[in-house]
Amino acid sequence: QVQLVESGGRSVQAGDSLRLSCVADESTSNLEVMAWFRQAPGKEREWICGIRKTGVGRYCSDARKGRFSISISRNNARMEVSLDTNSLEPDDTAMYYCAGSSHYAVNWGSARDYDYWGHGTQVTVSA
Repeated sequence: QVQLVESGGRSVQAGDSLRLSCVADESTSNLEVMAWFRQAPGKEREWICGIRKTGVGRYCSDARKGRFSISISRNNARMEVSLDTNSLEPDDTAMYYCAGSSHYAVNWGSARDYDYWGHGTQVTVSA
């Protein structure tokens, strides 16, 4: 069973940067793509960025492309996916989730295409 564990979320000031990390261990061999989503209170879960396990092929939503980027590192059975966030704004306040899919072909922005989810890490941005 794949387990995804996020970390790095905390309270920051507007303009700050954060690196969020997602570690997937055990049985990661069936993971083909990884992604970051976020969900603010009262809003739908929103896709931010996604990446293939090889690192070749990484995508971010148009709305986030300038300030967010995704990267991946792999070491045997351990996979770490990072989300770098820059120039954070109060509207970036949300729970940030890591997701993984065993399918190579996914609709990147569709949460239904992901098989595995972490519990999330909270990012709070103050003005």
